Amino acid sequence: MAGSSLVLTDDSRLSKIDQRLYKLEGYLALLSGLAVFSLMLLAVFSVGGRNLAGQPLPGYVDWIEQAMPLIAFMGIAFTQRDGGHIRMDMLVGALRGRPLYLAELITTLVILCVMLLLVWGSWAHFDRSFDFSAPMWSSDSSMDISLPLWPAKLLVPVAFSVLCLRLVLQVWAYGSALITGDDTLIAVPLVADAATQAAMEAEHVSAHDK
Repeated sequence: MAGSSLVLTDDSRLSKIDQRLYKLEGYLALLSGLAVFSLMLLAVFSVGGRNLAGQPLPGYVDWIEQAMPLIAFMGIAFTQRDGGHIRMDMLVGALRGRPLYLAELITTLVILCVMLLLVWGSWAHFDRSFDFSAPMWSSDSSMDISLPLWPAKLLVPVAFSVLCLRLVLQVWAYGSALITGDDTLIAVPLVADAATQAAMEAEHVSAHDK
């Protein structure tokens, strides 16, 4: 069956791994949303403190710095699974069968290679910040209230690693489809035409109204 994101599932091993990883991605996306909500609360406290007591929240900018990786990166694997990232649907939508699978496989492999490099680079960036012998295990800190920066830096390779797992699953799905020529793609977002997208959006809105 297909969900609102047009990702098909079945009883295969690939689909089961996809659904388990999707739960993890959902938790990370929820964490990202909670970070956004927390920043909103911090902004209310900071502005309220400035207006009522003449004293804004200490380290407000420092907390924003800590939360930015949560907001920017923790939901990218979730979005990749649902096909929410910007892509050339007009071009890909014109392909069918093995040419489509080959195009998707090549682009996914390119993205995977880039993300592996980013995991390596972001982990090195974290490693430079983390020091067991330093106070709070940090060799650098924020400028205002001296928050250790390594927790925020660690979130980046973690989020990128989850995205790499998602991309490996998609490479598996497209590679299998390319070999077998199967018309049913599992664990990857399918290209939907404008009418299907409109129907999905209407169904999503009507579900919230009930």
